[in-house]
Amino acid sequence: MIKVGIIGGAGYTGGELIRLLLNHPQAEISFIQSRSQAGKNISDIHSDLFGQTDMVFMSEISYDADVLFLCMGHGESEKLLKKIDIPNHIKIIDLSQDYRYKSDFIYGLPEVFRTEIQNAVKVANPGCFATAIQLGLLPLAEQHLLTADIHISGITGSTGAGQKLTDTSHFSWRESNISMYKAFAHQHLMEISQTLNKLQGQETGTLNFLPFRGDFTRGIYNAIYTKSAVSIEEAFDLYENYYAEHPFVQVSRRNPHLKQVVNTNNAIIYLEKHEDTLLIVSMIDNLIKGASGQAVQNMNLMFGIDEVSGLKLKAGAF
Repeated sequence: MIKVGIIGGAGYTGGELIRLLLNHPQAEISFIQSRSQAGKNISDIHSDLFGQTDMVFMSEISYDADVLFLCMGHGESEKLLKKIDIPNHIKIIDLSQDYRYKSDFIYGLPEVFRTEIQNAVKVANPGCFATAIQLGLLPLAEQHLLTADIHISGITGSTGAGQKLTDTSHFSWRESNISMYKAFAHQHLMEISQTLNKLQGQETGTLNFLPFRGDFTRGIYNAIYTKSAVSIEEAFDLYENYYAEHPFVQVSRRNPHLKQVVNTNNAIIYLEKHEDTLLIVSMIDNLIKGASGQAVQNMNLMFGIDEVSGLKLKAGAF
């Protein structure tokens, strides 16, 4: 069994990680740390885990683990790793953005870097919007076809803003509402470009990204379009061939809806061609494939076990 430690387990990603690992056939949770909730029962904070565990949050970090998941806010992982000395035999998976551009961490997008992740000691989990957008564009980048400008409209659920209450995550503001934020300047654009440029071997066309806040709790839906000379059949063949060996990405020939991916580690890609414009729909659950599920997928790869272990989840598509 893989012994797991979770640092910063009180937030949304920590809670999803605990849920997944409690049901993982080859992992056991050694400890769950939280500065803000130390001494409290896990299920008092994550009520969906009532009856599933009697563990409590610890105040201190233990090294009785094979892997540590860092589920803290952005900037906190880097501060922590500068303060403490983690033994070399312990692997690290960071869910913040702190190490996504650092050479000593492997970028944890399995659909591009599976081999590197399998040999990694430290992995930086991708961002949620970054995951969904990259999955929508990887097959084109591999064939050096991302030469025109790329336009993206994406909408995310309220859990993407984290568990701490803010003006734009309060129910009375979010319900029956929609708003745009960080137009053309989202923090995930840098990691998206980093991967696509590397895969394409040159800079892609400009990424024009308009992110929206939705009035639902979880999920990301992206509509991406770019000029392309490939036919729709060529495009489907390209995507189906690229993702044939990647178990969590499905290419649909029917127009999908967001509930098909919510509560799963799956991504669904759908394509349409309109004259010389290729439209790509890319959807994920922001808390699972966009965070905790992808982190577990990376753990599976790092420890040489079945990539889908503990991640065979059914969508609540009713």
